[in-house]
Amino acid sequence: MANPGSTSARTVARAAGRPRDARLDTAILTATRELLAEVGYPGLTLEAVAVRAGTTKPAIRRRWASRQLLVITALGEIMGTAPTPDTGCTHCDLILGIETIGQAFGGTFGRRTLPALIADLADDPELDRVFADTIFHPRRATTKAALHRGIERGDIRADADLNLLLDLLAATTYHRVLFGHLPVDDRLAHNVVMTVLDGAATPHWREHYRQRHGG
Repeated sequence: MANPGSTSARTVARAAGRPRDARLDTAILTATRELLAEVGYPGLTLEAVAVRAGTTKPAIRRRWASRQLLVITALGEIMGTAPTPDTGCTHCDLILGIETIGQAFGGTFGRRTLPALIADLADDPELDRVFADTIFHPRRATTKAALHRGIERGDIRADADLNLLLDLLAATTYHRVLFGHLPVDDRLAHNVVMTVLDGAATPHWREHYRQRHGG
């Protein structure tokens, strides 16, 4: 998965000719994440970010053309750069991969940030593309690679609809973040992955799991 430093949000910013200063970039993104946690996306302003980061609003604008692009880059870094791991265990890989979504957006942070940001994407195709290229597609691609490894191991049916599995694996976390009706707790990723595999796994995987875990 691409490093957030090369995400579309940063590419858009660099196209405007901003100077390279990694320390200031880090300070701005850290301030953005802190303020998102404190006031949420609707309450976040570039002025507040500038004060927290010890810089100016024009300096931020030279790097990110809008508040939305800044927030997308900050969220991309929260999601992390590591791909879904290859531990040799299909369900372990998927659980660890899906947990990153809960770790990024669980609690009040995601609830106060993601719904309002998604609403902004609806009327801005370019912003929607940047969000997809920075956050959605990289995370989806790395989980898809884990599913392919599962097929190669004989754990997942070769005829499985991978796009449907990807939607099923991530949807519960995003649904809970967007609507807030239930918590994103420590067991959610495990329960979702095991439910999905209950329909997609091969008899080989089921027998292997039963022998190792007794059920």
